[in-house]
Amino acid sequence: MASARTDVADYLLALVRVYSLLILAYVVASFLFAVGVRLPYSRAVNAVLGFLRDVSEPYLRIFRRFIPPLGMMDFSPIVALIVLQVVGQIVADAIHG
Repeated sequence: MASARTDVADYLLALVRVYSLLILAYVVASFLFAVGVRLPYSRAVNAVLGFLRDVSEPYLRIFRRFIPPLGMMDFSPIVALIVLQVVGQIVADAIHG
């Protein structure tokens, strides 16, 4: 039974890692758009950017309610990633036992 618990905990940590990478990719893409880097129109690029936005924004919106941007800097993704990593690790440790 311990093996199944370890597998579930490892799976959860992998999901947290993938979601963190998606958020990071969204933040980088948003930053590039903010500084004026524009990719040529492409349906594939728009689909990827739309996917990143749709996946990341609901979670980031939670933190943006409490952490307003300071000028042009939005620190909510940093806090969101830290919270995601910490909570993911706590839950994985609780599952692992």
